Amino acid sequence: MPKMKTNAGAKKRFQLTGTGKIKRKHAFKRHILTKKDTKRKRNLTHIGLVHPADMNNIKLLLVL
Repeated sequence: MPKMKTNAGAKKRFQLTGTGKIKRKHAFKRHILTKKDTKRKRNLTHIGLVHPADMNNIKLLLVL
């Protein structure tokens, strides 16, 4: 049986931390930024963590 392939989209979007959690970026920071206030844009800059309910699905995509 062939090896499992890592999902290329997931590989670009998620990163594993040292403790095994999965880091992610926030959405809504790409365009139409003029109508969003500065505080909202600044808060979207920070890195978030994937919710534990979604962790197993993303780990399957990353083939860990």
